[in-house]
Amino acid sequence: MPIVSLAEWDAFIHEHPGSHILQTGQWGELKSNFGWETHRLIHDINSGLESAQFGAQILFRPFLSGWSVGYIPKGPVGGPGINFFENRCKNFWGEIDQISRNRRTAFLIVEPDDKPDKGSNTNKKQDGENVVPDGFQPGLLNVQPKQSIIININRSDEEIMGAMKQKTRYNIRLAEKQEVLVTTGDDLGSFYSLMVQTGDRDGFGVHSERYYRQAYELFHPSLKCELFFARYMDELIGAIMVFANDSRAWYFYGASSNAHRNRMPNYLLQWRAIQWAREHGCLYYDLWGIPDESMEKLESEFPDRSDGLWGVYRFKRGFGGQIQRSSGPWDRVYSPVLYRLFRYYTRLRRLSLS
Repeated sequence: MPIVSLAEWDAFIHEHPGSHILQTGQWGELKSNFGWETHRLIHDINSGLESAQFGAQILFRPFLSGWSVGYIPKGPVGGPGINFFENRCKNFWGEIDQISRNRRTAFLIVEPDDKPDKGSNTNKKQDGENVVPDGFQPGLLNVQPKQSIIININRSDEEIMGAMKQKTRYNIRLAEKQEVLVTTGDDLGSFYSLMVQTGDRDGFGVHSERYYRQAYELFHPSLKCELFFARYMDELIGAIMVFANDSRAWYFYGASSNAHRNRMPNYLLQWRAIQWAREHGCLYYDLWGIPDESMEKLESEFPDRSDGLWGVYRFKRGFGGQIQRSSGPWDRVYSPVLYRLFRYYTRLRRLSLS
């Protein structure tokens, strides 16, 4: 069984630039400290003139007595052009099946990083706009947001700003004029306090302070994470935690105080994070989750909605990125009976992997 060590996995990820942050060894270590068990495997294809290598970091979590749920976040990982659901990857999934069954896994959730090539297989079921890979079925749960906004930051400040909505450019400059100061630092205690305040105000779940601290400590030494703080007259009024890996950066966590919101600190925070990501070689900045709706519905309804992710869409759309919708999730079922129970297991819907 091609199970590999953390060091071997890190070397593999290094050889596959552009891998998602959720497939890095650090992310697996983070989740291992909070109730998940991490397995990493690498698969080789060497047949004739064909040679390829790909792998997956799989997370397992207890689900009912003696059973677990498996999850591959934003993976598998491999070279460009590989469709992980085509016939040549059949043995790869067989290896994953064996690992999963050894862990008494009821089912495996797979959320690919990129859309698979819909034209490479013919024996597939159609599920709306996506083609369901053989051996899978449409997932019951989106663990990560289905849609996000991606900003091309491989441009000058003027070009990035020029692609923004006029109001967003105005708010960035307003924050600067209003003497909002953005700095970086490691004050995880203040960051957590602000996260709790924001969660209480806006009604979303918050990780423990230990979680954010360990995320920072795992990723920051390799320049893959930064904390940005916005202050006015030495008063903390906003903060965000941003991650980066190779050509991409992601905005995962953000908080703001109830005070001085008219000074628009969140806009300046994002702008400084974008500049930081570009300085570290990133080409794209991912603003993460928005509602999973069509562009027409998003644009027609956002002025009147603030529920769920609608409130953040109003903010994120102003930065001028492109909407990207991911494929999946796909579920690989090992226990049909327990999988049916999953529909009613609402506790699982509170799992957070980001």
